[in-house]
Amino acid sequence: MTIYSMTGFARAQVRVPLPNEGQLSYTLTVKSVNHRFLDVQLRLPSGLDALEMEIRKAIKDSLIRGHVDLTLSIDRSSQQTAGYNRELVNGYLAAFAAAREEHGLGGQPDLNTILRLPGALQGDNRSNGDEEQIALTESVQREIGPLLEQLKTMRAREGEALEEILRGTLVRLADATEGVAALRQEVEERYQARLTERLLAATGPEFNRQRLLEEVAVLVERSDIAEELERMTTHISHFRELLAAGGEVGKKLDFLLQEMNREANTMLSKTGGAGGKGTRITELGLAMKSEIEKAREQIQNVE
Repeated sequence: MTIYSMTGFARAQVRVPLPNEGQLSYTLTVKSVNHRFLDVQLRLPSGLDALEMEIRKAIKDSLIRGHVDLTLSIDRSSQQTAGYNRELVNGYLAAFAAAREEHGLGGQPDLNTILRLPGALQGDNRSNGDEEQIALTESVQREIGPLLEQLKTMRAREGEALEEILRGTLVRLADATEGVAALRQEVEERYQARLTERLLAATGPEFNRQRLLEEVAVLVERSDIAEELERMTTHISHFRELLAAGGEVGKKLDFLLQEMNREANTMLSKTGGAGGKGTRITELGLAMKSEIEKAREQIQNVE
């Protein structure tokens, strides 16, 4: 099962036959982008309130998260036939003839001039409003399901690309974690030796050496990053399991990345100033944080 991106687009262009032998053409488009919840915006012609409710329900049944824009655009050009306003044109011709006779002038009326008069040309809408609305509603009801499936298919393809990116991130995080684990013991021993040396130099021989070494051991134990490494490894494993399970995992993956970032920060704070190979741990820790931040950017688009 794959994960889904919240980015997608789908379009359907449909022609609907009408009872009067005319036809109605419309375009149905839907696009989605990332959003914390499911946010639906519809742009429909007026008078389709019942259809709007059905479309909203279909989207909520099909999608879980994302900002979804759906637009229904009607092309009425196919319903129109050219005509002219006979009353207006006849009135103009009669006025022209009367003025010519009254003033004894010559000349003939110009058809191009007449047809440019406001209202001289007009369309003849052949469709009945109720019939058109019924036909449109029934057609959109049939088309909305396949349209949303087309959108989900695109979101699934985008999700596959995201999953590949995230799996690459997990490989690099796992490598960095193993690199830190390989350096841990040596860095801790170096840290203990340096701490002991500094404390002995500061306290002098009159202090109890055994007691001092015990205190050093406690400090070293507090700086141990074994637990952070173990939790990081567990988080990486859990992340892979969620990717394999697919479905609505975006919020869970985002939470895991927050936990990973917390572990990386703790490792950096505990190993800072260790010197030697501790510098290498710092480099690996910073690399972890960089990978985690890149992954969090990608996760924002996962459903």
